[in-house]
This record gives sequence, C-alpha cells and structure tokens, in this order.
Amino acid sequence: MDSSQLLKGVLDLAVLAVLNERDGYGYDVVRRLREAGLEEVGDASVYGTLGRLFKAGALTSYVVASDEGPHRKYYGLNEAGRSMYATSAKTWTSFSATMAALLKEGQA
Repeated sequence: MDSSQLLKGVLDLAVLAVLNERDGYGYDVVRRLREAGLEEVGDASVYGTLGRLFKAGALTSYVVASDEGPHRKYYGLNEAGRSMYATSAKTWTSFSATMAALLKEGQA
C-alpha cells in the first residue's frame, strides 16, 4: 500500500496535532512531523496545509524575528482549530480502531 496516499488523508490532523503541542513555523512543523515518524512528509505539502488551515480560520499566525535569517511566520491553533483538532482526532481514533479490528479478523 502506498503510504503517501494515507499521509494525504491525515496530514491536516497531523499538522493540527503538532500545533496543539505548541506553535511552530513552517519548517519547524515539517521537522516535528518527521521526528514523529512521518519521514515522507514533503515541505510543500505542509506549507500548503498550513496555508489552507489558516484560510479556513483554524489557525492564527504571527511573525517573530530570527537571529539566524529572515523573520519566521508562526502558526498556532485558535478556538476553531482546537475544535477541528478534537473532532478530527475523535474521527481518526474511531476509524483506526475499526481498521485494527478488521485487520485482526483477517488474520484469524
């Protein structure tokens, strides 16, 4: 099975989960996702997801000066984003439990 297709389906939730821990700028979010085990996540996919979630009203953004280069645009969850995260996490938990049960039955 192509894991990139699975990643596309859960990237919004993964980004929301990372930002639920703490605010982050684009590459920081990419790095944290990769450290969590999503090594195949692409920079452009994450940046696109951040932009889409921001336009959807789920994220706030602010700029912070950086000593190491250009200013960084940080993103964080707002109330709508926390609600989206909670709903999506509940949906994922239910879906993954159903899939785990189906796979267990298939191994019997």
